[in-house]
Amino acid sequence: MLQLCKVTDSLFISNARSACTDELLQKEAVTLCINVSKQQPCPSARVSTLRVPAYDDPNEDLRAHFDRCADVILSEAARGGRTVVYCKNGRSRSATICIAYLMKHQSLSLTEAYELVKSARSVVEPNPGFWAQLERYEQDLKSTRFSKSLMKVSCYANQ
Repeated sequence: MLQLCKVTDSLFISNARSACTDELLQKEAVTLCINVSKQQPCPSARVSTLRVPAYDDPNEDLRAHFDRCADVILSEAARGGRTVVYCKNGRSRSATICIAYLMKHQSLSLTEAYELVKSARSVVEPNPGFWAQLERYEQDLKSTRFSKSLMKVSCYANQ
């Protein structure tokens, strides 16, 4: 069945076949497609596209793309747009990018983000290498947030 699975009001996850179906993109008012693959096609509809060249290989460094993709999804939503993230089967690479976005910009834990994406698309399952990268990303995000909160406390203490 062809479908774009809704994760949030502005974020969808899908396989390549569905994401390249112009009627679905128009129906869901998608304005940006993030193609997390080296080989899958991009849609022909008039939407912006971003390709993240990656294979579904546990050794692939998908983490290098987490911040950029998360920030692009956020900025698309801020201007009223909607994003679909896809890979060949809509299981591992695309799920990993969606989870990273939710962790960074919705402040969800890895488990919470995974459960949200899994509830939208039941087949999602980041491969073990991507899962390990998400675990490290979660720790990095926690450290960054902790540092920022310490700086705020320090600023208030100095006033």
